[in-house]
Amino acid sequence: MDVVLSKISEIKNTHIIISGSKSESNRLLLLQALFPQLTIENLSDAADTILMKKALENTSNYIDIHHSGTAMRFLTAYFSAQPDREVILSGSSRMKERPIAVLVNALREMGAEIEYLENEGFPPLKIKGKPLTKNKISVPAHISSQYISALILIAPKLENGLEIILEGKITSLPYIKMSLALLNQIGVQAVFKDNHIKILKSSVLSDKKIIVESDWSSASYFYSIIALSKTGTTVTLSSFKQNSFQADRVLTDIYKDFGVETTFNNDSSVTLTKAQIHRPEILALDLKDSPDIAQTIAVTCFGLGIGCHLHGLHTLKIKETDRLSALKNEIEKLGGKVETTDDSLILKPNHRILESTSVATYQDHRMAMAFAPLALKTSLTIKEAEVVSKSYPKFWEDLQTIGFKIAQSEK
Repeated sequence: MDVVLSKISEIKNTHIIISGSKSESNRLLLLQALFPQLTIENLSDAADTILMKKALENTSNYIDIHHSGTAMRFLTAYFSAQPDREVILSGSSRMKERPIAVLVNALREMGAEIEYLENEGFPPLKIKGKPLTKNKISVPAHISSQYISALILIAPKLENGLEIILEGKITSLPYIKMSLALLNQIGVQAVFKDNHIKILKSSVLSDKKIIVESDWSSASYFYSIIALSKTGTTVTLSSFKQNSFQADRVLTDIYKDFGVETTFNNDSSVTLTKAQIHRPEILALDLKDSPDIAQTIAVTCFGLGIGCHLHGLHTLKIKETDRLSALKNEIEKLGGKVETTDDSLILKPNHRILESTSVATYQDHRMAMAFAPLALKTSLTIKEAEVVSKSYPKFWEDLQTIGFKIAQSEK
């Protein structure tokens, strides 16, 4: 399904309810599988979370997680530590191109029995679960934090717990801290100091119910919408915490440069307001801790006619698509000028946006949602718009609620 977004001049001041964080939900689902007494409220309604839940409930020996990289990584660790369970873990054609060797090597070092069924270093995997007894390993710190979180999350149920030494400079540190904070919240002893993580074996929970905070990544698109709106425009989102575990809470600081003020309300909602400010001509940001909002920020800058230099983005090349190449392709279609390296994106200042352009999404939910706010500047078509279901199934419905004019394309 393609959707056509007509150009609009303003949005409505309304209240949008955003479902639970996908990152928190997927971590908690794995912990719930290990500690069945745990209950979870406000789970994400994202396709990734639904896939994760179904996979954990699946009793067959073949599990297909489609496009979900989080599920592939978390479940590889989970099934490796399940004695007497043998599964084949597979996914989409793109999933079979996403590397997993670093995690597999770490698990094998701990005693796991994992076999590559097609290409060395890539899914699908054949996993024969067994007790993992080695309790101290070293892994490169610059790898995707999901590899490290996968090990963290299974650690409380390992016979000897687990110590992880992170070698080098850490990528996406807040996501590692989120995994550890969730362990602490349910009563697991987990300590992180000087690139050294230590998690003790645990069988008893102190907190048996957790309410998942709403997803800051999903909120990012509304930050972009407000940034591209006229002064005085507001929208309210719920429900969020000032002391959030989520890395993408940094939006509240970054979008000040775009004139977006964030007010935390007593009912756990946040109100975003467009203020009048003098914007920078070029914005430079290190997004190594929050790469998932890079697409949103790049498109916001393009829509405002300002340049940006975003770096710390090396993990974007192994996401649902090569997000750096995808951003370059689609922004340049709209009239922008972009340069990329293996870990950065440079957007030149530009005040011309082409009309009625079709934006390809590359089977990537964040491409579809990042470009949608440009309807405040130009009409455009978003290809394969249903891809948003991966993380935000109600996205198009919520945009219509705030005044976006959206129609299905007649091909």
